[in-house]
Order: sequence, then C-alpha cells, then structure tokens
Amino acid sequence: MEGALNLRTEAVEKDVAKLPWAHLRLPPFPQVAIRVLQLANNENVQLHQLCDLISSDSAFASEVLTVANSALYSPRYPASSILQAIAVLGANTLHGMCITVGVRAYLGKTMSHPSMRALWQHNLACAMIAQRIAGAGFLDKDTAYTAGIMHDVGRVGLAVIQPKEYGKLLATFRGTPASILESERELFGWDHCDAGQQLIESWKLPAELDAVVTGHHFARSNNAAWDLPELVKTSCRMADAAGFPAFAGCETAPYADLLDELPGRERELFYPDLGTLTSEVRKNIKAVESV
Repeated sequence: MEGALNLRTEAVEKDVAKLPWAHLRLPPFPQVAIRVLQLANNENVQLHQLCDLISSDSAFASEVLTVANSALYSPRYPASSILQAIAVLGANTLHGMCITVGVRAYLGKTMSHPSMRALWQHNLACAMIAQRIAGAGFLDKDTAYTAGIMHDVGRVGLAVIQPKEYGKLLATFRGTPASILESERELFGWDHCDAGQQLIESWKLPAELDAVVTGHHFARSNNAAWDLPELVKTSCRMADAAGFPAFAGCETAPYADLLDELPGRERELFYPDLGTLTSEVRKNIKAVESV
C-alpha cells in the first residue's frame, strides 16, 4: 500500500515537474510599475512620492515622459519632467501610463513575434475602450484604463514563460475567447486567468484587479451590477470585435449585442458603429506605438 502511494506521489511530482511554472521563474515585472499600482488606491499618497518613485528609474521615467508627450495625450505644454507630467495629466492618468510602459517592457523581445504584438494591442485596445465607456458613465476612467491594460496580464506571463509555444497557440487556435483556456491548461497546467490571479497575488496588487483578471471570460449576466469587472468583460469582447483580438482565430460577438450590454447612459454616449470604434482605437494605438 505504501509502495503504491509512493509510486503515485512520484508520478505526480514528475508530472508537475514538466510544467513550465514548476521549473521556470517569471522575470520580474518592472518594480516601478508595480509600486505605482500598489499606491493607486492610497488616497494619502503625496504627488512628490509618486514623482520620486517614477523618477527613480531614469529609463522608465524617460519612456513615461515620451508617452505623456505623445499624440495620444497631446498636451498643450509638453512636460519636461515627471512632476510636470503629473501636473498636466494628473496622477491617475500617470498610473495607467506607467502600467502601459511596464507591460510593454515586460513583453520585451517577444514583441517581435506577430502573436505577441497582437496580444499587446489587444490589451491596449481593451484599456482604451474601458476608459471611454467609463468616461461616459460613472466609473473612474483612469481606473478602468488600468484594469483594461492588466486584464490579460496572465497571458503576458504565459508569453514570457514560453514565447514560442504560446505564440504558436495564439497563432493557430480557433474558437471563442473562453475556449482557449483548456488548451492553455494542456500546455502550461494553468490558463491565463489562473496565471493572472497568481501574478496579482504575488505582486501584491490591488485586490479589485483579482475579479478583473479571473472573470473577464465569464458570461455577462443581465442581473449583474455594472462594476469594474463587468466593464472590462465587455471592453475585452469589444476589442476583439474591433479587430484587436488576443489571438488570430478568435470568434467575436456582434457589435450590436455588445452595445446592448452597456447601461443606457454609456450606450447612448458610446460609438454607435463598429467602424468608428475601430478607427479611433487604431489611431490611439498608433500614437502609443509611435513612441
């Protein structure tokens, strides 16, 4: 009996050892970006603290400034320092900007792979759509942007662990956004929602992001309250429909159905047709990628 148990234990250990998560360590996410996210919910944080934190990494601060002065934000007076950028754009906008720079840096050289670049653009598109929808309603638009850029952080983690294998899966898979989860589990032992939850916990990020990363593929409920996770859930599917899916063979929902998921005020003030939404998102992504 004991021998059989030991054999089963050894078999399980061997299976676990085959999983990338068991023997490969994720490279650290840019620490400045993590600290910015950790401070996001601290109402007592002083602007000079945020400024000092971003400025502590000169390369990171330089890229944040470049984005701040890009066509995406088109400031009337270009900022020459992080403090000026905060004064012009606001601390909350800088939060999302830092996460954008952090995710791009985290993907690093994998961005040369078309599937990884598409994944990056999907996250950007989701963030921009979430920000626009939130701005039309009563949710904080900067928080919505940050949640949108982070909703697929689990995919980013999987991409960093096994860029070639995961890139191939993203390039060849055909199905709904939720149906790829099973294939991810077969490849990694985790799906990207599980991975995202682990990263949120490991990096000690705001708890509100947990429901965003774990539930963005759950079906929308007609009785669900319109909150941040529900906003990101719809924004993610709108990004797919607008031509910025997380994987090439993604089956998308009709845009009219997605509009119907929005509350009345948001639906009335949002883009009425898919072509306009696609054009606006493409323009904004180009503005970010140009820097």
